[in-house]
Amino acid sequence: MTQQGVRWTAEQVLALAPDAASRKAGSKLGVAGPWSEAGSSDEGTVWGLCKGSGSKPYQTVIDVADADGPAYKCSCPSRKFPCKHALGLLLLWAGGDVVVPRAQAPDWAEQWLSGRRQRAEARRTTTGAASGAAPADPEAARRRAERRAERITAGATELEQRLADLLRGGLAGAEQAGYGLWEETAARMVDAQAPGLAARVRELGALPGTGAGWPVRLLEECALLHLLDQGWLRRDRLPARLAATVRARVGLPGSPDGPPVRDRWLVLAQYDTVDARLTTRRIWLYGAGSGRTALLLSYGAAGRAPELTLPVGLALDAEVSAHPGAGQLRATLGERFAPPEPAGTRPSGMTTAEAATRYGDALRDDPWLESVPATLARVIPTPVGESWQLADADGDLALPLTPAARSRPGLWRLAALSGGEPVTVFGECGHRGFTPLTAWPDGKGEAVRLC
Repeated sequence: MTQQGVRWTAEQVLALAPDAASRKAGSKLGVAGPWSEAGSSDEGTVWGLCKGSGSKPYQTVIDVADADGPAYKCSCPSRKFPCKHALGLLLLWAGGDVVVPRAQAPDWAEQWLSGRRQRAEARRTTTGAASGAAPADPEAARRRAERRAERITAGATELEQRLADLLRGGLAGAEQAGYGLWEETAARMVDAQAPGLAARVRELGALPGTGAGWPVRLLEECALLHLLDQGWLRRDRLPARLAATVRARVGLPGSPDGPPVRDRWLVLAQYDTVDARLTTRRIWLYGAGSGRTALLLSYGAAGRAPELTLPVGLALDAEVSAHPGAGQLRATLGERFAPPEPAGTRPSGMTTAEAATRYGDALRDDPWLESVPATLARVIPTPVGESWQLADADGDLALPLTPAARSRPGLWRLAALSGGEPVTVFGECGHRGFTPLTAWPDGKGEAVRLC
């Protein structure tokens, strides 16, 4: 990327921010005023001194050309990753050579880079040595898997009894019982080493009393949870791919299945979901050559952003390995052969009817699927009463936006990008509607992040 003199856009830089507050603070520092001795190298290093509240400026250095993704170092006390100073410096760098000229890295920046290279080489050496070590005991691994399966079976059996008690007593009693009983049930699923069941129990327990129609939604979730329980208890009778899907939905960890696919992967979207225990980052990739869509998942402790960050609109030459399971798009990012660089391509689009059909087809393989990725071509964001929809510019069909999408600032960015004209939109299409994540103007233009 930087070897060819190509710099990121401000939108791609801000996509790295761990939260909205960091984006706002970083944007304020993306001007020359607080910076001194800023510079960059042909190898992809950016550095600078940022004036803070203390007597000494903060030393900030970034390796934007690292094949494993951007790496940051700042002397500020922030625990966010990247911090606002790193974001501000990258925004300054995106402005061009005038404000961040090519120069020789100072000693403090060079020391950090040298240390990183030494540690990376040590890791490669250790990994190579480990690959030649004796394999783990397969019999011991089999016994551990059997013990965990027994615990999950006990948990699923207990959960089935809990659902039967709920239906026997009537759904109205769920609102009176409160959330505490469901949280206790979820904790027992965690003890049974079935985190997927625990997550669905918590979602179910949060539904009573959430507005008109909650009993219908509660009954639907009970049915899906019952189906998952029965799928686990009868997994030996299921087709292999569906059984793999059930194991993944229950929460068993899966390993990549099959040979890795090397492609030029376009980063379509990146967003985080946060709860009291965990921050989950979802990154959607699109293979320009293979036409495949893949989902990368990474996790961080509560309050901390996951380390894997891939700015939207960039593309990387890398290998991706898919996980097993019918209807599963999760994948693991493997070896990267070059740093990410701006991409001039976008995925081919479809109509709103085709996107809805894709979701319906996917439910045959995975009944618990909330949504599928889809790129809509030539759609216009249109208000309908208090709601919004994406209407086909060349037809008379439309997809409603999900309630979550209607409450995000990205909706107004999408409306501004469109201005009443057709746009291309990537997002997730499911039973609640469509959630737009990234958009492109019709014709040529850079990706605009909406989440």
